[in-house]
Amino acid sequence: MPALKLRRIDLSANNAAAQILKLRDQFRTDADISSAASKKKTLAVFGEALSPTRAVERICSDVREKGLSAALHYTEQFDGIKLKSDQLKVKPAELAEAHANVGADFLEVIKQIRYNVVQFQSGLLQRDAVMPVSGKHELTVRYRPLKRVGVYCPGGAAAYPSTLLMTVCPAQVAGVEQIVVCMPPNATGGYNREMLATCYELGITEVYRLGGAQAIAAMAYGVEGIKPVDMIVGPGNQYVALAKKHVFGQVAIDCIAGPSEVVVLADYSAHPDYVALDLIAQAEHSPGVAVLVTWHEQLLEEIQDALQKRLAKLSRGELARESLERYGALVFAPDEQAAIDCTNALAPEHLHIQTKDPEAILERIDSAGAVFLGPFTPVAVGDYAAGPSHVLPTGGTARFASGLTTNDFRKRTSVMHFTRNGLKEIAADVIFLANKEGLTGHAASVELRANDNGPMNRPKPKPDKVPAASKK
Repeated sequence: MPALKLRRIDLSANNAAAQILKLRDQFRTDADISSAASKKKTLAVFGEALSPTRAVERICSDVREKGLSAALHYTEQFDGIKLKSDQLKVKPAELAEAHANVGADFLEVIKQIRYNVVQFQSGLLQRDAVMPVSGKHELTVRYRPLKRVGVYCPGGAAAYPSTLLMTVCPAQVAGVEQIVVCMPPNATGGYNREMLATCYELGITEVYRLGGAQAIAAMAYGVEGIKPVDMIVGPGNQYVALAKKHVFGQVAIDCIAGPSEVVVLADYSAHPDYVALDLIAQAEHSPGVAVLVTWHEQLLEEIQDALQKRLAKLSRGELARESLERYGALVFAPDEQAAIDCTNALAPEHLHIQTKDPEAILERIDSAGAVFLGPFTPVAVGDYAAGPSHVLPTGGTARFASGLTTNDFRKRTSVMHFTRNGLKEIAADVIFLANKEGLTGHAASVELRANDNGPMNRPKPKPDKVPAASKK
């Protein structure tokens, strides 16, 4: 196997900051970069080589205006599968058959992971909060679940039952009653036995063989046979991410996620083979961003050697190699603080801290989607089984965004209830500020009530007379 050519960044270099930003931003959805294959495909479908953003706008607009026929048209164009309308929804018998034939070992794992996720998410669930002030007012924050949520599961190089667990379970804990799942109509999506069996095990009965931007549009706007949802969650390719961005406002979304990424922050105590496999685990998504940040110079060479050795032994080693060479990096920092500053600037989806005292380092980290501490907490544990959702912010958006939790599926409403005395006490401040803003109607609505000392009990209206039955 040829020598691995992995970029190196020295943070003491004059252009180091620009190199780090370039590393972080290479998968931003607003970069709107089209590959040669993408240009060729859009030319064939639309008659012109559209950018990904323009292509998604066309797809979403067509689905919104033309409904199911447009969704099926784009399924044929992009997935190469011609579906009839009655093939779109997975039948109950198909779900049951998949569940019956998938194997007891698979179901046992699904049940255990479901338990882990539900236990963790249940502990996060926010409850109604009430602040009473005796005789004056009561302020409440009330939570209610969304009614209908759409889950998108990608169907690229592999099937991802883990994504079903990490999206459906938090929604169920939140109390969402209607959960819709869309998967591409291929062997790793809507026709995959493990995916259908997982849906059945989770109690999901509304599953559609629909992928790409057309699936996002169908769930957002509704088409014949699919009612619109209130929120769409789940990862996908660039077209899916851009479609979620496009329909945001019509529906809520979890985040606009790009390819998977990891930063391993390590010192002299890190095991080179552990670090190498953590980097490979993200790179094998192909594409995937894998970055080592260390202030221990010897570790750079040790990791380079370990990567070379481990890549040769893995079935997806060549794919991981391509990702490492194109998107990865070994970053050398002059000291510990510079390494931490670099990590915060990258704001990675996954951060694995493999240092002598990872808890102390963690206190100085303020931007990461999920953090994994110590040599025995590989990122894969979070991806598959621990309990927090693996739907996380990417592309540096962990600077302001967070991973998916059960509370994202709940609406928050403030409720206020004032007594007459309570209103009188606060009235002067409200009236003063409303008048300052020129909103005299606001002020008057408070002033009248605050100065009215009359009785509030209006007499009950007399019951309406019931007309006598007409005689024929």
